[in-house]
Amino acid sequence: MTVDREPRLSPEDLAALRDGLLEQRLFRREQLRQITAAPARAGDRSAARTEVRVQLAASARMVLADVEAALERMAEGRYGSCHLCRRPIARERLAIVPQARYCARCQQVREAGR
Repeated sequence: MTVDREPRLSPEDLAALRDGLLEQRLFRREQLRQITAAPARAGDRSAARTEVRVQLAASARMVLADVEAALERMAEGRYGSCHLCRRPIARERLAIVPQARYCARCQQVREAGR
């Protein structure tokens, strides 16, 4: 095995990552439910508060979409491979960001190009 090649994820790794993604999905769905269900307070006419709620909801929706996409990749057997270089994404990276689409190197390249 070469230094730049990560070993494939074990079935145990995949199960643990899937459990984490499912927990994240439940959390984000509940977060969205609370954000959208919270009634505006009578005296709460603050544009800043409204903007914060809108931004929180947008962020939660974005993470939820990423989690859903990761679960779909997992179901299709494509989970854990970088979308750019096709190399395996490091187990440690997936443990921190289980919905990651890119390996650390490709993620850095994408962010540098912004």
